[in-house]
Amino acid sequence: MKRLPRIEQYGLIGDMQTSAHVCDDGSIDWLCLPRFDSPAPFAALLGSEKHGAWRIAPAAAYQEGAAASAERRYLGESLVLETVWTTSSGSVTVTDFMPPRNRAPQVIRIVEGTAGQVSMVSALRARPGYGRISPWVHEAGGRMVAEGGEDALWLDTATEQREKDGAIVCSFTVAAGDSVAFVLSWSPSHGCPPEIPEPEAALEATLAFWENWTSQCTYTGPYRDAVLRSLITLKAMTYAPSGGIVAAPTTSLPEELGGKRNWDYRYTWLRDASTTLAALLGSGFRQEAGSFRRWLLRAVAGDPENLQIMYGITGQRDLSERELGWLPGYENSAPVRIGNGAADQVQLDVYGYVIETLCLAHESGVAPCGDTTVLHQRLVEHLAERWQMPDEGIWEVRGERRHFVHSKIMAWVAVDRTIRLVEAGAMEADLFALIELREAIHHEVCTRGFDPVRNTFTQSYGSQEVDAALLLIPRVGFLPPDDPRVIGTVEAVRRDLSTPEGFVHRYRTAGKRTGIDGLTGNEGTFLLCSFMMVDALALTGRLDEARALFDRLLALRTDLGLLAEEYDPTSGRQLGNFPQAYSHIGVIGSALLLQQLGAGASAAEADVLVAASV
Repeated sequence: MKRLPRIEQYGLIGDMQTSAHVCDDGSIDWLCLPRFDSPAPFAALLGSEKHGAWRIAPAAAYQEGAAASAERRYLGESLVLETVWTTSSGSVTVTDFMPPRNRAPQVIRIVEGTAGQVSMVSALRARPGYGRISPWVHEAGGRMVAEGGEDALWLDTATEQREKDGAIVCSFTVAAGDSVAFVLSWSPSHGCPPEIPEPEAALEATLAFWENWTSQCTYTGPYRDAVLRSLITLKAMTYAPSGGIVAAPTTSLPEELGGKRNWDYRYTWLRDASTTLAALLGSGFRQEAGSFRRWLLRAVAGDPENLQIMYGITGQRDLSERELGWLPGYENSAPVRIGNGAADQVQLDVYGYVIETLCLAHESGVAPCGDTTVLHQRLVEHLAERWQMPDEGIWEVRGERRHFVHSKIMAWVAVDRTIRLVEAGAMEADLFALIELREAIHHEVCTRGFDPVRNTFTQSYGSQEVDAALLLIPRVGFLPPDDPRVIGTVEAVRRDLSTPEGFVHRYRTAGKRTGIDGLTGNEGTFLLCSFMMVDALALTGRLDEARALFDRLLALRTDLGLLAEEYDPTSGRQLGNFPQAYSHIGVIGSALLLQQLGAGASAAEADVLVAASV
């Protein structure tokens, strides 16, 4: 049994409906079919090979201590993953990708000999139902298929395959110039077999798709490669049929190894999706904004009074949380959870994020939508009645509700951006009442959410703690960057929540003192919060420090440019679900801000241009 790799050893391939995690040892250890939120027939990432995996690698790589090494990269500006294996007898290239979907979801793996002669092994062990079901593996019409429960996985290749201990195994040899393709297709077990694919044509079409999509990118500044890789990763987490965007394509990758902070992120958070769209809009991509706007209208429907903070990727409201006891979890970090109980929480900040993005879409030239305007008006009316309530806040604490300062600030953002649209003639509302409401929220936050003795805003009213989300105060325009209260807050966050390397925790967890989130244990530094610190330093005039921290954060990316949710400086490991939309949003937003400030824009001008991108 192989040792479970580090999170950062995985690459991502996908078709904008689901995705697969490909390890640098050639094994696909996570794949949900047919959608991001479907059960996984490959769940080794949260257990072992017996929970489902598909490995293609040189025979030598299966042997302990054998000489076989691999180097990998994405082909150009695409999500096509290429791994070059070098052995004592020769070398091969394995190209892994998922073509943007026509009918059946497919994973295609093409093995090409480049030098000498290499013995290869493909071993596919499907275990539908998150590793729980042992399927019926058999031949059907000259094709191998693994059927279990609702799922049928068809494996097509020109080489001979056999069933061995519940797996589909194939041993073959490739010489220089040889090419062997494997195609895994999913279909409902009660349905018709999927069409036999054409791998080379699918590869050509997939590369053309990504070339066409990335050509829309308008960002040409420093760090362009990092920005574009992050944009591609965000696109990969968009569910094309509905426009919904997942926060991450995995569940239960731990925020602390061996801990219980393991959550399912395969859903659409209004906050995460809104900031993802802001990053895309800020880089020249508009189609996704229109798709998300339609998703939002369907998900919220005629019921904004019962706004949820997250929905399923096609708008489902019931995301009941449960545990999968048969999976031991990544590095024994149990429980493994599917569903997410935070869907029932009250988080007032989501109004601000959604309305900020609707405002940005209008200002970016996305065509007006009367239905969205009506929804916007109703959301603001409802927020006017609710903004003084306590809530669970941006970090979804599972302790008692509080008056989180960040939540109130984002309520202010919702009203402020609505005023901006009314003044621009883009919608109708009682402007005087909105201005009064904006001033009332601002006054309360500055009175009840600020500690004049310590010269910092606080995590919640009356709290002695700070929160990294307070770093957004200058970015969203609540106060100017040179306000002494802003500078004091940035310093308080650095002092209380930063590591010596400058990486930032979200807040103090139970292990550090407060237990505000109602959970035991600790977590790593939160990468988005570290990018928030980059922005805060840049806006408050410490541009050199901001760039230095940004460079340190980019250095944490994997060899493929990917980031998880968190980072542990002690172990030097990425933690949490992977890849994480929030972290890649941070890359894009900070790069845009640093470019604009470096080009001579004032902090106020840069704020107007890219405030929504975080």
